[in-house]
Amino acid sequence: MTVNRTSRIPGFYKLDMAARHAALRRATGLSAQDLAALTTDSALDLAAADPMIENVVGTHNLPLGVALNFIVNGREVIVPMAIEEPSVVAGASFMAKLARPAGGFTATTTAPEMIGQLQLLDFTDLDAATVAIEAAAPELLQDAAQIDPVLQKLGGGPRELVIRRIEESPIGPFLVLHLIYDVRDAMGANAVNTACERIAPQIQALTGGRVHLRILSNLADRRLATARCTIQLEQLAFGEFPAEKVRDGIVEAWAFAAADPYRAATHNKGIMNGVDSVVIATGNDWRAVEAGAHAYAAREGHYTSLSTWGVDDSGNLVGELTMPMAVGTVGGATRVHPTAQAALKLMGVDTAAELAEIIVSVGLAQNLAALRALATEGIQRGHMSLHARQVAIAAGASGDQVEALAQRLVQDQAVRVDRAEELLKEWNA
Repeated sequence: MTVNRTSRIPGFYKLDMAARHAALRRATGLSAQDLAALTTDSALDLAAADPMIENVVGTHNLPLGVALNFIVNGREVIVPMAIEEPSVVAGASFMAKLARPAGGFTATTTAPEMIGQLQLLDFTDLDAATVAIEAAAPELLQDAAQIDPVLQKLGGGPRELVIRRIEESPIGPFLVLHLIYDVRDAMGANAVNTACERIAPQIQALTGGRVHLRILSNLADRRLATARCTIQLEQLAFGEFPAEKVRDGIVEAWAFAAADPYRAATHNKGIMNGVDSVVIATGNDWRAVEAGAHAYAAREGHYTSLSTWGVDDSGNLVGELTMPMAVGTVGGATRVHPTAQAALKLMGVDTAAELAEIIVSVGLAQNLAALRALATEGIQRGHMSLHARQVAIAAGASGDQVEALAQRLVQDQAVRVDRAEELLKEWNA
């Protein structure tokens, strides 16, 4: 099959399921087996699911959509998104389309360094303990490197030890030792936790204190991903809204989130709508990514927007999003779950850095979609149009009735199950 890799598939949403599958194969080169892992009712069978967690009784499916139109670092990318909320996939796809004329998204990542924490208690002399750890740091790092020779061969492993002094706490002063560990293409929790436990006895012997907690931190602020985009001014006009009004409205809406934590929480939730859906689709730990994102948003002592939006010298809208991105392409569910493996193939990614760059770009696109809607026609118009289909199905509609009923609910501005049930009774009488 000839592959013309592109994320532009006009009219994709109008195609039936078989035609969508065929279009994906042409655009990405996915094999029939890969596509089956994305589309079967339960790609993760019970035999595979049983050892993953305790007390398995079944599996749980989410809708898996694809966001189109993305260009990330000059490469066309079709992005899998697992999410139940309407309008997210459509919003990200449309914002990616607006970004295409200016080159799409540029994204970067820092080194894949995770932080392991050791809590050090019961010291009589914090200064002496600090000096002892600093003097022994080379030997401690060398010992930590022994836990994973394969990772070290790939260029990963422990990088440094950082000592922090907690002066005020409910239990009094204590030390925290950060083990900085390069985990390459893994998420890294297991490697870091094992390394912390490995060096804990030496730390106790060196200091005479007690090592209490030994655990990874999900505030992965040394493992950041950044995405940037420019939306040319003329791309922003639509309907009755001139481009300048849309642009300025987006910046004003962002400023609200930058200044107010109540707004920032919902603003950042919109970013995570995009981020989490790709993290879930690829079998990564979305709770870890969520925790890191919100902690990072409060890193300066107050909770604020993860993104920034402004205007460049040419009058174009420019956006940037930086956040921790602890995701992997090896290990864990990513290599066990057939759908996660197929999702990585769909995007054509080989490294954790590439995956992180795509995810943060989707987060920025989804943020823009929400801000544009809020600053113009309101969030409910587009969202409720898509939500109406779910309401129609919940009321008992099927086949052609679903779309007809959804349109009527939106027209009546009454997207509710009770109204849908009334209309169905009238139609079926």
